[in-house]
Amino acid sequence: MAKDIGTSPDEVQFRFRDDEPVDHGTVTVDACCDQTNATAVRIEPGDDARLLLPFLDRLALVEVNFPSFGDGRGYSAARILREAGYTGELRAVGQVLIDQLSHMRRCGFDSFAPDKRLDEDDAARAFATWVNVYQRAADRRATIADKRHEA
Repeated sequence: MAKDIGTSPDEVQFRFRDDEPVDHGTVTVDACCDQTNATAVRIEPGDDARLLLPFLDRLALVEVNFPSFGDGRGYSAARILREAGYTGELRAVGQVLIDQLSHMRRCGFDSFAPDKRLDEDDAARAFATWVNVYQRAADRRATIADKRHEA
């Protein structure tokens, strides 16, 4: 049996979902692929998020670990999952920093469990950064080009 390595819903500082938080621990990507009842998984740097694609319909929570602020592989994992149709909770855990919040939301993260609590006011400003965007992303916001052609 895989070790319970997930975060507690009590550790989630920001959540942009209306459903109930998943209240059980996650398993590793390898364990998830080997089990038929795993509903929560944690992606570590170096894990291939594409291995989860056949199981997206049963996953309620995917945590993506950011053990250091300089490792951006978690952004790619989030985008892969969202573009493949994953609609469950996508939680950024670990070294989640203020200046990353807006970009993480654009990649599809909808909950955040930082190792160290973030200042609420700073976070609110960070989430509101970049009202207008140039490229399409998992958050499906209208781009500047889209807005130019609206009339």
